[in-house]
Amino acid sequence: MWYEYHFFSVNYDSGETIQRLNHPLGEQKKAIKILGSCNGLLALIDDNDRIFLWNPSTRKSQVLPSTEIEISSLSICFDRSTFYGFGYDPISDDYKLVRMVQLHGNNKGYLHSEAKVYSLRSNCWRRIKDFCFYLIFAREFGFLANNALHWMVFKPPKSGKQNLVGFDLRTEEFRFLELPEFCLDKLFCYDIKAMGGFICLTATYRELDTVVVDVWIMKEYGVKASWIKLISWNEPHFIPRFPSLVVPLAFSKNGDKVLFNISYKCRNFGKWYNLRDKFVWYDLLGERVEKVEIRGIPTSFDVHFYVESLVPINGNAVMINNEMP
Repeated sequence: MWYEYHFFSVNYDSGETIQRLNHPLGEQKKAIKILGSCNGLLALIDDNDRIFLWNPSTRKSQVLPSTEIEISSLSICFDRSTFYGFGYDPISDDYKLVRMVQLHGNNKGYLHSEAKVYSLRSNCWRRIKDFCFYLIFAREFGFLANNALHWMVFKPPKSGKQNLVGFDLRTEEFRFLELPEFCLDKLFCYDIKAMGGFICLTATYRELDTVVVDVWIMKEYGVKASWIKLISWNEPHFIPRFPSLVVPLAFSKNGDKVLFNISYKCRNFGKWYNLRDKFVWYDLLGERVEKVEIRGIPTSFDVHFYVESLVPINGNAVMINNEMP
């Protein structure tokens, strides 16, 4: 089956489709993934694991140099987890891309981990100190908040409890951040990302015959006591049944509403697929919901935020300049 993947630029506050963007990767048989977005730059990865930096505003892009996994016994490994993250360090004035790889062997006691950082300023990768946690999923992309990249990981691999870890882009050190006490006695699914500069955790769970969506915000970075519950929402007319996802995306410009993406999912051959997506605004003061109609976008999509900017891509790698039609 052939799928086409396109990029659309949408002003989320007005709901107007600005333009369809021509990405620099050409035709792709598999989905193009966005590793991260920062100051108008997007980090992309294609189906051949090539990584690009792209500024849609200037139409400039750069292919990052490849880097090998530094291990001598790849033959004994049968499973791999790869986590990425992309962000900006204002102290060194440098854009950095982080790659964490963990290889699992047939022997349950065997585990190899490595972490590398790509610097746009030097246009090269370098290995940093290994990490002391477990990556269970095949591939995850981190989110940027407070000049740090974040992922959900496991401390003990069999604990079943995930933990939030942050990577400081200045010190290049990892640290764990505590989550709020939420849904401890309920079966739930969650999403965690940055919203409005804060770490935002969304828990969706069933309560009697309704589905409830709780949205938490960490008001002071790294302080567990600063988590507050911003929204608790349970309108059956707008919230679909499990396993659909209801995820907050952004505050409105005046801060009185939150934009949500609602994804309707189905299961096929053991995998979950998006059937369709829609946007709604949630009014924080009136606790009301209004539909958002955006013409010209497909029925199913992923959402990433970027700002239009003239940030240059300065490395010495191959440059690609795609002209818009």
